[in-house]
Order: sequence, then structure tokens, then C-alpha cells
Amino acid sequence: MTITGRCHCGAISYSAEGVPAHHAICHCDDCRRWSGAPMAGWIAFAEDQVTVAGSPATYRSSEHGSRDFCAACGTGLFYRNPEFLPGIVDIQSGTLDDPAAQPPGAQIMVKERLGWATGILDLPEFRTYPGMD
Repeated sequence: MTITGRCHCGAISYSAEGVPAHHAICHCDDCRRWSGAPMAGWIAFAEDQVTVAGSPATYRSSEHGSRDFCAACGTGLFYRNPEFLPGIVDIQSGTLDDPAAQPPGAQIMVKERLGWATGILDLPEFRTYPGMD
């Protein structure tokens, strides 16, 4: 299996070959602040399974972790933590070209999940932005 993805502007693209180690939705404060979203999806591959075209910028987000992003458009792309996830690159799954084809298998760091997130399926739904139909 091959998956592909890119940043918002297309300056950085990637592909990953083979089966991912896991795909999880993370609720931690670090991922929330990094992504600017209430939760972030991460699909993990061995470092040697991932090929990157372009030159992402790197931000040291913690003592052991680093996050790569597109310096042109700001899209968050990759997370690495050799201390806790040796040899693994986590790809922000919202950047996949076909994110619907890779459903997550777990939610992690739920101890930091926003309280209202558990009721998100109960919120009213609109097919498009309200009033834009």
C-alpha cells in the first residue's frame, strides 16, 4: 500500500509505503495547540517507509519531540520523538490525499480530551456552511 499527502500550498509532499504502525486521534494539549484543532490525527510509519519531497522546517516542541511543517503555508506535517517512538515518523493524517481511506483505530491521550468533544456527534449538522446552500 502507498499513501500520499501534502501541505496546503503543495510545496511539500510525501509518500509512505507499506502498512502503518497505527493511526490514532490524539487529544493532548501539545497536539491541540500545534494543530490549532480540538484533536489531531496521526498515522505512524517507520522512518524508512516515508519519502518527503521539499524541505520542511522543524520546530522542537519538547525535550524529545520535533514537529515538521511547511515554512510557506504553515501546515503541520510530521512528528518525531526518538526517545519514545524510535524509528517512527507520525504523519498528521489530515494532510493525506485520501484521509477517508485510512480510518483511525484509537483515540489517545483522552485524559486531556476537551470535555465537550465526547458529545460532538450530538451537535446539529449542516451539509455546507450554514446559509451557503
